[in-house]
Amino acid sequence: MKTRVISATVLIVITLTCVLVSPVTRVLYFAIAGGLCAYEFSKNVEKLEARCTLWVMFVYLAVQAALVIIQEVAGLFDFGLFAYSLLFIFCIYLALFSGVIHKRVAGRGALFTLAGLTYPCVLFGILMVISVSRIWVPTLVLACFSTWVCDSFAMFGGKWFGKHKVAPLVSPNKTVEGCICGALSSIPVGIIVYFIFRNHSAMSLWLCISTALIASSAGQIGDLAESLLKRMIGVKDFSNLIPGHGGMFDRADSLLFSIPTAYICLFLANI
Repeated sequence: MKTRVISATVLIVITLTCVLVSPVTRVLYFAIAGGLCAYEFSKNVEKLEARCTLWVMFVYLAVQAALVIIQEVAGLFDFGLFAYSLLFIFCIYLALFSGVIHKRVAGRGALFTLAGLTYPCVLFGILMVISVSRIWVPTLVLACFSTWVCDSFAMFGGKWFGKHKVAPLVSPNKTVEGCICGALSSIPVGIIVYFIFRNHSAMSLWLCISTALIASSAGQIGDLAESLLKRMIGVKDFSNLIPGHGGMFDRADSLLFSIPTAYICLFLANI
């Protein structure tokens, strides 16, 4: 427990520092985190006797970060969605072509490269864009805190009330009752966030509550999605990078779903 608390504290300090210093550090933080997740994904895929083309995923994350900094931070060019789409398409070509020219990659490796390019890399690319958007603060606050609270209450709710399994073949310990407890626990988070931002934005109480509820639920789906990958590969954690917590992918799984979901909710509400 001591190791878990210490490593969590260090990770929180690093994350807050990178997020709060400047837009550039936020983008670079998500790019590096995405690179670590891509590396963990690639190394674990080798257990399935397949070999990803890791450099394709690195190229995507690096160029995506550069595009976001150039457009959103420096304001030098207005690429729009075209450049981001073109980058993704180009990396799809690279991923498939790598299977053609490298015998150790071949077809299976190319398919796993495409999988890693989509999840987690593209989701981290979306986080880079969100991190420099006009509503990045309420998005991250709502998504992160609702997800963290949801995770804790889902665990305790499952222990106290859990009877019906959600996905026994993917995550045997998760229950319907635990998921409901976790989702409901995010409602107070939405209320607190509303009172924090009510004098600084047009966010209503119901918008904050609904966003927290929807984002935390999406986070639970993200957790199950990563569990599906780990079950397929046959590992408990993607790595031991963060003592007591597993790898970077193990820590980011829920947020990769909850942060974009929270952003969509606020964006559609015209905040």
